[in-house]
Amino acid sequence: MGDPSRVRVTGPLSGFTVGFATELARLGYKPNAAADQLRLMAHLSRWLDAEQYDVAELTPLVAEAFLAARRAAGYVMWLSPRALVPVPAQGPVTPAEALLGRYQRYLVTERGLAPSTARDYAGLVRPFLAQREVAGGLNLEQLIAAEVTGFVLDRCPRMGRGSAKLMVTALRSLLGFLHVSGMTSEPLGAAVPAVARWRLAGLPKALEPGQVAALLASCDQHTPAGRRDFAMLTLLARLGLRAGEVAALTLDDIGWRAGEITVRGKGSRAERLPLPADAGQAITGYLRDGRPEPFEGARQVFLRARAPHRALTSAGVTAAVCSAGHRAGIGQVFAHRLRHSAATGMLAAGAPLTEIGQVLRHRRLMSTAIYAKANVGVLRALARPWPGGAA
Repeated sequence: MGDPSRVRVTGPLSGFTVGFATELARLGYKPNAAADQLRLMAHLSRWLDAEQYDVAELTPLVAEAFLAARRAAGYVMWLSPRALVPVPAQGPVTPAEALLGRYQRYLVTERGLAPSTARDYAGLVRPFLAQREVAGGLNLEQLIAAEVTGFVLDRCPRMGRGSAKLMVTALRSLLGFLHVSGMTSEPLGAAVPAVARWRLAGLPKALEPGQVAALLASCDQHTPAGRRDFAMLTLLARLGLRAGEVAALTLDDIGWRAGEITVRGKGSRAERLPLPADAGQAITGYLRDGRPEPFEGARQVFLRARAPHRALTSAGVTAAVCSAGHRAGIGQVFAHRLRHSAATGMLAAGAPLTEIGQVLRHRRLMSTAIYAKANVGVLRALARPWPGGAA
């Protein structure tokens, strides 16, 4: 078994060893996991010493160089930037990062966005601000519309349509923030080109009922993580919840006597939905025999399986669905496909679009209208013969 006290750290990070080990214990890391984190810290500290870096120079670029060297040396674990998140060292904040911090606070406090959405927006516009960095600050006063358009035209061809749409939305938001903050003299949001999109052009990518059953069956309910994943997938499949809504579900949101749950969705909206019996049983199975002791009294229903046992994020929910898809032999499956599956299942059972929209909590009927195209058999009866040939 790993013993954190036996890990020796030399180099510029050696002074952080005791404090880091204490923090890992506070976060709930088991001795083996804590020892692994300290070994990673020791390797980073040795590399910094060999490359003649001090602690203040540990920037994201330097961290990426370390990870590249670690991969080249043949290491097979702890190779991504996320692996370095617990390491207690941080380089100086760049002007772009300082501005992104203010931008995120603006999105949360002034625009009412969820913190996770604000972080996503900041990540999407980070390259735009990074290329505006000059000695001592950011060159924003002379920003012109042509430069905004040029950035979008350069980035979008290398992105998927969905990612490109999110990026231009975030960029318009950032440009609005820069203008109201007085950092640009003109409102340049209108200079951001739109990404071409034809509404209702595609079909919702739903799973067959047998595939949904296979996803649920792939969860090993003899383990805590398996019971957690089974409960999450049941909520996704039965109620069409979004990944973020499952992650945000708290113990206080479940009304056991009334048989309801409160769903906290987009725009900080809270709506009550009936809790199906099978979903309720899956949740109770996890709460009784799978949910670990929460870190700092977290009230979220679904927690990380590994310490520290904080609330699971929407990315964690999606990762659980992806893992279930591979186990079931279906391939890459994302959480939103279960939302589509719930909707098409209700449509096949004869539910009208208005009721489906209520369950999915759509604000507009047009958002639900795409599911009218899912019943191909009914649509085939409406098709007219092609003039001059067979239908």
